[in-house]
Amino acid sequence: MLTEWGSWRWVFFINIPVGLAIAALAPRHVAETARHPGGRFDVAGALTGTLGMASLVYAFIRVADQGWSDSRALTTFGAAAALLAAFLVNEVRAERPLVVLRLFADRNRALAYGCMLLIPAGMFGVFYFSTQFLQGVLGYSPLRTGFAFLPLALPLFVAARTAPRALARFGAKRVASTGALLSLSGTLWLSQLDAGAGFASALLGPLALIGVGMGFTIMPLNTLILTEVQPRDAGSASGLLQTMQQIGGSLGLSILVTVFGTASRGATGGAGEVFTAGATAAFAAAAVFTGLALLLVLAVRTPAKR
Repeated sequence: MLTEWGSWRWVFFINIPVGLAIAALAPRHVAETARHPGGRFDVAGALTGTLGMASLVYAFIRVADQGWSDSRALTTFGAAAALLAAFLVNEVRAERPLVVLRLFADRNRALAYGCMLLIPAGMFGVFYFSTQFLQGVLGYSPLRTGFAFLPLALPLFVAARTAPRALARFGAKRVASTGALLSLSGTLWLSQLDAGAGFASALLGPLALIGVGMGFTIMPLNTLILTEVQPRDAGSASGLLQTMQQIGGSLGLSILVTVFGTASRGATGGAGEVFTAGATAAFAAAAVFTGLALLLVLAVRTPAKR
């Protein structure tokens, strides 16, 4: 509605009233965790990590626009590699690192972190290119496009509400692997998209599958990550969980846009056919991300006692 009746820029203001409400209510209802004084804030880690990831995302977007021979893109890839290497070295040496590397010593937690990187990498592309297809190829308005995503949003809500009971009965591995398999199936279905197809035949089924899949995947992964975390590492563990999601989404989308640009440049036909050729290639790449996440979930070790 904001995009339809105002401007797409207005969507960025959605977070402001929500954030103000949380800032006002959280101190009244959420107890503060124990503080752990000592050590300086990891400024070097914050700078090298942020600049490294931003450089990597920019490099992929630059490639999508200019191709792999672009010297600025290649230089930025090199800068990203150097910055991220410096970040890892700093995290090993820092007294109070942003990323507590011992969190990855637990097999299941490390695998879950990998999933939280890969799943948004695929899903952000699904949201982005589906939106573009609905508006650019099918001619939907922004408001109609929003309603077209209800087949994803409603099943996601229902599955997320059902996930705790399924988790208690079947365990995190079974629930998360089922969800990842459903998301993979929906994404592969989207990779068969045709420019002449309508919403009901091309998008309705895949979006519903992805909605159910995401609803069953995220909560079990959160459980695997946060279970048995030491109190001193709780902030780092939960913060890293959110960071993995954001990095996965932004980096994954930049990679998928690069795939889209490469595929669409070699496509022929009208604008709809060219876009669809690029989008299906991007959906196929998104399916690779989701498939890798499924393999990681399957590698989780089920504890002897839940």
